Amino acid sequence: MIGLIAATANGRRKAAHLAEAWNEARLYEGKPREALHRAWHECDALVLFLATGAAVRLIAPLVRDKREDPGVVTVDDAGRFAVALAGGHDGGANRLAERVADSLGATPVITTASDGLGVPALDSFGAHLGFVREDGPDLAAVGAALVSGEPVYLVSDQRRPLGPLPENVIVSDEPGSPLIFVSDRVVDLSGPAVVYRPPSLVAGIGCSRGAAAGEILALLRASLEEAGLSEKSLSALASIDVKRDEAGLLEAAERLGVPLRFYPAEALAAVETPNPSSVVRDAVGTPSVAEASVVVSGADLVSEKRKSGMATVAVGRLPVRGRLALVSLGPGEEALIPPLARDALTASELVVGLGQYVDRVRHLLRPGTRILTMPLGDEIARAEAALDEARAGGAVALVSSGDVGVYAMASPTLELAGDDVDVVVVPGITASQAAASLLGSPLGHDHCSISLSDLLTPWPVIERRVEAAAFGDFVVSLYNPRSKGRDWQLGKVKEMLLDHRPPDTPVGIVRDAYRPTQAVTLTDLASLRPEDVDMLTVVVVGSSQTTLVSGRMVTPRGYLS
Repeated sequence: MIGLIAATANGRRKAAHLAEAWNEARLYEGKPREALHRAWHECDALVLFLATGAAVRLIAPLVRDKREDPGVVTVDDAGRFAVALAGGHDGGANRLAERVADSLGATPVITTASDGLGVPALDSFGAHLGFVREDGPDLAAVGAALVSGEPVYLVSDQRRPLGPLPENVIVSDEPGSPLIFVSDRVVDLSGPAVVYRPPSLVAGIGCSRGAAAGEILALLRASLEEAGLSEKSLSALASIDVKRDEAGLLEAAERLGVPLRFYPAEALAAVETPNPSSVVRDAVGTPSVAEASVVVSGADLVSEKRKSGMATVAVGRLPVRGRLALVSLGPGEEALIPPLARDALTASELVVGLGQYVDRVRHLLRPGTRILTMPLGDEIARAEAALDEARAGGAVALVSSGDVGVYAMASPTLELAGDDVDVVVVPGITASQAAASLLGSPLGHDHCSISLSDLLTPWPVIERRVEAAAFGDFVVSLYNPRSKGRDWQLGKVKEMLLDHRPPDTPVGIVRDAYRPTQAVTLTDLASLRPEDVDMLTVVVVGSSQTTLVSGRMVTPRGYLS
C-alpha cells in the first residue's frame, strides 16, 4: 500500500490524481502529522505533498531502520519535483520517485550515491532477478569501495543478465577482495564480501502418503548441505500431481516460502533419470518422481536422490535465461524516445545496432555498457550477435529507429530466437506515425503501409499490394519510396493510384521527421514528383476522402457527416 498525504488543496488534488491512477494508493485525510502516524504503520511507502524540510521534521520521530521503514517521497506543492527522501533502496523510494514523476510530469530527484554515480546499489543488487542477499557485516565496506571507484571483484558461477557494471568491477573466476559473490554454492570467503543467492535450484520431492513436513525438510536440507548448496537459492519444489493434496508436502513448501509444482506421471515417465525404481513405477506410473521432477522442471540434476523413511529428494540447477530487449528509438527527436526504451537501455550491458542509431542514445547508457555496431545490410548478423549474447546469459538491447517491429529488427530477430532466451519488444513511434503527425491527421481512417524496396520482396508482390490498397481506397504510407538504384518504382505506384483516386488527392512528403533537417511538403497525387523523394522520406497518399483543412491533411472518420 502507498500512502498519500497532503497539506494544501493543490497537494490534495495531485494526491487524489495518484489515488485514482494507482490501485494500491490511498489518500490519508486529516492533518499531515496525524495522517502520517496512521500511514507509517500501514503502508509500504509514502508520498508526502509537503516541502522537504516539513517532511523531514514530520518523519524524524518515526524513522527506525531503513530495512523496515517505508520509503518516503516528498513532492513540492507545484508538483515540479519528486524527491526520494528516505528508504531509497530498501524502501523503494527511488523507484517510487520515478513513478510519481512519470504520473505528475515532474522531475525525479534521487541522491543516493550509487544512483548518482550510475553504479549498482548493493542493497538491491539483482532484485529484478530474484537474488536474496546473505546477512553479513560487509555491505557498507564493499559498497564504499564500489562508489569510490576502487577495484571490486565480481564472481558469479554463471553469467547472468545483471545489466551494465562500472569499470571498477572486475569480473573474475577467482574471488578477490572486496567481493560481490553470486552463487548457489556455499563457499568460504575471506575479506569483505557480499553474497547473493540467485533463485537457481529446484528440488524434486517424492513421498509416501502421510509424510511429515519435518521429515521432508530435514532430508532436503541434508541434501543441500551435502551438495554444498544454499537453501536461499531454492526457487521451487516439484512432485507428481497425485501428491497435490499431500499435507506434509504442502506445508514444506509453505515453510520454505517457495511454489510447489506438480507434473503428471506421463511427463515424468518420459524422461531418463539415473536411479529409476520399478517399485515407484508400479505405485504411481513413473519409475522416478524426485529426479524426474527436477528434469521436467528444466533443471540439470546436481544432486541425485536421497531417501529417508517416507521421502525422497533430488536437487537440480536451472539454466540462466538471458534477456534481449528489441528497442524502438522513435523517429529522431530525443523527447520521442519512449520511457520503456530508456529503461531497457539502462538495464542492458550490451547495446547492438547501426552506428547512427547507437550514437543517438550513447548519453542514455549507464557506465560500463558495451556497444556493438554493425553496418547497414548486416541485419541477420546483428540479430545473431544480440541473440548469442543473450543466450550466454547477458542483458542485451538491439535498437532500431522508429518502431522496431515495423520494417525493422524485431521480425528477423524473433524468427531466429528460440525459447531459451527472454525477449521483450519495446514499442515506439513509427515513421508513418511521425510523418502523419507533421501532416495533420491523414491516418484518421483505414490506412496501410507498403515498402517499395524490392531487395527482400519481389516487385510483382509489391505491385499486387499497391493495387489492393488502391482498390480498397486506403490511405497509403510508402516506406523506402526511392533510392539511387530504384528510381522508377514510385512513379509506377503514382500511376497505379491515379487509376483509382482523383488527381487532386492530397499527398504529404516528410523527410527526416523530427530531426534538424526535417522537411514537410504538401502536394497532390498528380503533382507528386518522384525526384523530390529519397530513402529518408515517407510519402503519405490520401484516400479519396482525404482533404486539406487549413493546410493540414485530414482523413475524416465520419463524425461530422
